Amino acid sequence: MGDQRREDAAAKLRTAFAMFDLGESIMRQNLRRTYPGASEDEIEAKIWAWLSEHPGAEYGDAQGKPRALVK
Repeated sequence: MGDQRREDAAAKLRTAFAMFDLGESIMRQNLRRTYPGASEDEIEAKIWAWLSEHPGAEYGDAQGKPRALVK
């Protein structure tokens, strides 16, 4: 892989991480508004539940039906 392709891939990965962080912070704000009396531990538990249990998360957020990988 050339240097430019590596740099492009790294930039895309940094962008993906930044978008994830932004989405998580937006959800935290939403949860704090929805549950104003919740402790930080309760908010953290709700974040983990949201990340792991929302529709599609059980298959890694991919669309379609899960299939076995074929080599």
